[in-house]
Amino acid sequence: MTATRPASRGLRSLVGPALAALPVFCVLVGLGVWQLDRKAWKEALLQAVAERTTGAPVSVPPVAAWASWDAGADEFRRVRLEGTFLHDKEVAVHGLAEERRGLPLQGFYVFTPLRRDDGSTIVVNRGFVRTEKRDPATRREGQVSGRVAVTGLLRNPEPRPRFVPPNDPAREEWFVRDLAAMAAARGTGPVAPFYVDADGTPNPGGWPRGGQTQVDLPNNHAQYAATWFGIAGTLVAVFGAFAAARLRRPSGDELQADDAGHDE
Repeated sequence: MTATRPASRGLRSLVGPALAALPVFCVLVGLGVWQLDRKAWKEALLQAVAERTTGAPVSVPPVAAWASWDAGADEFRRVRLEGTFLHDKEVAVHGLAEERRGLPLQGFYVFTPLRRDDGSTIVVNRGFVRTEKRDPATRREGQVSGRVAVTGLLRNPEPRPRFVPPNDPAREEWFVRDLAAMAAARGTGPVAPFYVDADGTPNPGGWPRGGQTQVDLPNNHAQYAATWFGIAGTLVAVFGAFAAARLRRPSGDELQADDAGHDE
């Protein structure tokens, strides 16, 4: 004779596993929702970047606003400024440019202070030069003198990414676009908290080559959200299968009762 296992006993046996799985499920769903929020934020940013990069150039933020300058509100905005390049204080920063035969072209980006009529200084990323053009003497034509006008995109200095070597001004090895460090190394005095990526207007002699700004920001948040929601769904399916198996499995009392019935 086989006894019927009480349903309440089977359900009670699932309380512990359910309490363990529930926080994990909530975290997975929360991560999915967070990625959807990030997706909306990134789409708004991409729209803003598109508008800023294609709009008519405007003046750079005034000196009075530098202390409270908001990078998020101005990053990639087209600007125009005038002044005189301080070529003797330029800094060559390691970088990559357009690809050639599927391989990135290695070289340097030329960061040159631009002294304006009001005495303020703004650093300009004039563009890319190949390794053999790092020495300004190899591109004298591009070292334009006198008053110049520059059009480009407003940029925020970058923090040092992981695995990127720190700058070593003593050895003239620059890997990070750190404006304060550049100003200190060259003795230019205070500079703007932003720099300007020069556009593709050709320089005499062809170097440096401007217009290298990458504005194709990735937007993979929908995929990330789908991944987190998918994992959460998988957890529910696995727990459901586990619960069904647990409810179908005979308990120890049932097995004893069944064995007793066979003995009779």
